[in-house]
Amino acid sequence: MNSKHALSQKIVSREELKPLVNHWKGTGKKIVFTNGCFDLLHAGHVAYLTEAASLGDVLILGLNSDDSVQRLKGPERPVNDEITRSALLGAMYFIDAVVLFNEDTPLELIKTILPDVLVKGGDYTTDSIVGAKETIANGGKVEVLSFLPGYSSTAIIEKIKKS
Repeated sequence: MNSKHALSQKIVSREELKPLVNHWKGTGKKIVFTNGCFDLLHAGHVAYLTEAASLGDVLILGLNSDDSVQRLKGPERPVNDEITRSALLGAMYFIDAVVLFNEDTPLELIKTILPDVLVKGGDYTTDSIVGAKETIANGGKVEVLSFLPGYSSTAIIEKIKKS
């Protein structure tokens, strides 16, 4: 299988994701879900996503659409469009599926997937994580991973503006 074909198969719509999730669950795979903007990929993202992937057999990444990123981060974001961000994330061998969502939160996507493990990074508490209640009610668990210090897309953008 050539890599272009494999990459395109990882970037899926919600409609395409559901049968994949059913297949993975049917074969006993432990499904991990995380989400974010992932605007300018950096070492902190790679460390976070690698750790998330290690918590199960399948890693599904919910990616904020361009419109969603603009609402969350402001009109100058994202720097990289959703097609570019999807391609970069889909190229990572440890990510099994990338699915865009246009809402401000991935709640509807989480309800569709009902992951075994819901992962967020940073200073979240389980109570403050969107989809935690639904994941736990379905028998899953929530993991909060620490960020690699010193890395942020916003900081990179500020550094570029100053140079």
